[in-house]
Amino acid sequence: MSLNSLPELLIDQLRDLLSAETQLVSALPKVAKAAANPELSTLIENHLEETRGHVERLRQVFEILETKPTAKTCKAMKGLLEEGKEAMGEKGEEAVIDIGLVAAAQRVEHYEIAAYGTAIALAKQLGNREVQSLLEETLEEEKKADELLTKVCEDTLFDSAPKQAPASGGRSR
Repeated sequence: MSLNSLPELLIDQLRDLLSAETQLVSALPKVAKAAANPELSTLIENHLEETRGHVERLRQVFEILETKPTAKTCKAMKGLLEEGKEAMGEKGEEAVIDIGLVAAAQRVEHYEIAAYGTAIALAKQLGNREVQSLLEETLEEEKKADELLTKVCEDTLFDSAPKQAPASGGRSR
């Protein structure tokens, strides 16, 4: 695709987002399973359902724009999910591992917040209020997911995690 206009750039950005959200739909069940803390696991499972909704909302946007909903591989999300896999493979104190999972998940959320912000700005510039509104709905859900991830750390995980390094290595999962 050639990028010679704002509408073409918006479509390009939306295709990247469709790939990102689709990759997340595949990855989030593994992250939920890897989380030791039940509250964190439930939070991730709930966000999986929201993410499925994000994919459907993006499909609606493509329909409004009368464009085929074709994904363009989001390399950034691939990299972020690779980091998440590393976090899931770590050994050690469960609460600390879970905080690492939250850190990886928040990197994903921040990427999505930035990407949706850009797409919203483009839709606004093009005067497409319907697309803008749909994307804003998703952006708010992404921001809320980020806030909930912080909250689970502050309310639960930080209190469960050791504050000092053990003298001779930590417990293994």
